Amino acid sequence: MASKSNKAITEEPDEANRAKGGASSVQSVDRAVSVLEILARVGEAGVTEIADELDVHKSTAFRLLGVLENRGLVGQSKDRGKYYLGAGVLRLAGAAAGRLDISQESAPVVRELADEAGETVNIAVLDDDAAVNVMQARGAASVTAQNWLGRRTPLHATSSGKVLLAGLPAATREAFLARRLPRFTEHTVTSAAELRAQLTEIAAEGYAVVAEEMEVGLSAVAAPVRSHDGQVIGAVSVSGPVYRMDEVRLEELAKLAVDAAGELSYRMGFRT
Repeated sequence: MASKSNKAITEEPDEANRAKGGASSVQSVDRAVSVLEILARVGEAGVTEIADELDVHKSTAFRLLGVLENRGLVGQSKDRGKYYLGAGVLRLAGAAAGRLDISQESAPVVRELADEAGETVNIAVLDDDAAVNVMQARGAASVTAQNWLGRRTPLHATSSGKVLLAGLPAATREAFLARRLPRFTEHTVTSAAELRAQLTEIAAEGYAVVAEEMEVGLSAVAAPVRSHDGQVIGAVSVSGPVYRMDEVRLEELAKLAVDAAGELSYRMGFRT
């Protein structure tokens, strides 16, 4: 009996330590994911900024960043010391995107459109209150090396986002319009009434056009991709610099985007 009691006494602290260690591990994972989300939102940040957002000591934030950097999930700028999302995140995003039918089916459509338009082409899908790009191709005339793959972009300030908004059920769309919409440039539409009117026109015309609403110097057009039942499940966008996107050019690109979206919709089972 005594030996059993002694054994129980010695085991109880071990169980407690294991439970404590498990809780600590879960907290570390949660904080690591939070670091990735912070960098996805702000682009790049220093140790102090990240520690402040996590409400932890700088040494804790530094250890988390060290682990993520070793796994290739974050990188560090040599000149500024800021951290940013690493290539490892793109590998994970690519694996997740590969599970989406629209991502798989869009590859040849995106490549052909990029070659024809000469600009950057993206496929975006709705992710809660943002548009997420799941496929991208650059045309010969593309002047930017910016990678939009996996990036969450605002619905009200992008061509893809407006197409996705226009395709939402009325109640869901109105709930979104009731929010306070952030302004990114002087051209960003933040008025619910104005945006509502734009969405009505987009639904009627079959495409959206934006000029410098999310970024100064960037214009884009987008058209909706539909599933077999006619629901809008994505958007095909073509973007490029404003100096190359006059009214005539935007109309040309809009037609190309509509045609590409129609082909992709057909691949997704939509029949008119």
